[in-house]
Amino acid sequence: MSENEQLLERVAAKARNTRPWGWASLPEPVDGATTARAEAALGFPLPALLAELYLRIGDGGFGPEYGLLPLLDSPPSGEPAAVAQYLANRDSGAKDPDWPWPEGVLPISHWGCAMYACVDCRSPQATVLLFEPNAGDADHAWYVDAPSLADWLRAWTEGTGWYEEAHEGPEPTPWDDFPIRTGRPSTPTGASPAPAF
Repeated sequence: MSENEQLLERVAAKARNTRPWGWASLPEPVDGATTARAEAALGFPLPALLAELYLRIGDGGFGPEYGLLPLLDSPPSGEPAAVAQYLANRDSGAKDPDWPWPEGVLPISHWGCAMYACVDCRSPQATVLLFEPNAGDADHAWYVDAPSLADWLRAWTEGTGWYEEAHEGPEPTPWDDFPIRTGRPSTPTGASPAPAF
């Protein structure tokens, strides 16, 4: 069994036994047609592991804090689906150059207070980023939450994420590629304020 298969089994087991706030039950998985529609709307492919989460475990409702967003269809709770949130963020970023949204960065989980966990679908390892806009400046709103989606899921299943009460590891670090990915001038190293978490 591959590492990803083992990880998917651990995620599925935890997903069956925990319910994030607002989710009464684990939604059914999506089908291949849904992931194809999502990718067509986004204009880029989903990382394989992310697609497998939706195809094999459920259409959101599991994962850290509020859980994964549904992929394409909004649930009755009114939480936007990942694809709709991405498209809205890209549209908003195009209208407000002070708050650009990087192409290929898909929000997958809402943390509350306008914060999102996002997957960089352009990175080979599917880096998970934290969007934390509460500092009031887009240049200091992006952090690397985990080097890969697999690492992010492992932290959730093992209870070692930065959001855990007993967490003792490193905090998310600034995402240095933000200026490159948005065409903004870079901020000098060390000028980034600490995230507000």
